[in-house]
Amino acid sequence: MRLVLSFLCFVVAVSFSFAQQFSVISWNIANLGKSKSETTLEKIADIIAPADIICLQEVVAGYGGAQAVAKIVAHLNRKNNVWDYSISDPTLSSTPHTRERYAYIWKRNKIKIKRKFELESIYKNQIEREPYIGSFTIKNSEFKIFSFHAVPKKSTPEKEIKYFKEYSRLYGDQLIFLGDFNVTNTNSVFNPIYKQGFKDAFPNQKTTLKQNCVNNNCLANAYDHVFYPTSKLKVIKAEAIPFYTDFNDLKQARKVSDHLPLYVLFQIL
Repeated sequence: MRLVLSFLCFVVAVSFSFAQQFSVISWNIANLGKSKSETTLEKIADIIAPADIICLQEVVAGYGGAQAVAKIVAHLNRKNNVWDYSISDPTLSSTPHTRERYAYIWKRNKIKIKRKFELESIYKNQIEREPYIGSFTIKNSEFKIFSFHAVPKKSTPEKEIKYFKEYSRLYGDQLIFLGDFNVTNTNSVFNPIYKQGFKDAFPNQKTTLKQNCVNNNCLANAYDHVFYPTSKLKVIKAEAIPFYTDFNDLKQARKVSDHLPLYVLFQIL
């Protein structure tokens, strides 16, 4: 009898542990819009399908961006889950050329939505492409995700990233900052959020594709990150998905994206 009870306790503990886990993919898909073929959109859906929440950056602001996201979701819905999605308004960028949208896609049976998604407005005049805030509820825990695409390296993304230290003060500590920051996580601009208890799930992980592989080295820069609160979440698995290995050369892979998707499985503490 004692053995049976021990086994049942183990099963309950394992079941509870899995129930308190959720997975996220963050992916800057270059120019996600009408330039992507139907085959490419289906490939993207295949890659992101394992996650519970998908966060996409660089969705084209003009015609074609929202339509491409909808087609990806249609491909996902032909698989084993039912998905929902939200697309941001175009960012309030200084020029039409730099305006973009963000998108969130999530599994409806795992993730609940209680709040309206919005572009972060407090620092809209300081940040070229203001982050898109999504509030996701997993069981009884709500996390806000800030999906972000910084200005290019030559335009000094540090001048935007420095405002991220204010977000935990304004929104609480159950936050995840992710996206393409265009600087490495060793940059001192991240020190304030490290001091607040955040950690990058991908330390020193290169995430952008070169134009050509050199001696089997195909990755260029460690610019994409997933910062999470260590007091609220534990990383069970973190993987930069090497989707480019499915292609004969990087030219073909870059038609999908010039960035790797970042997959993280979290345990809620």
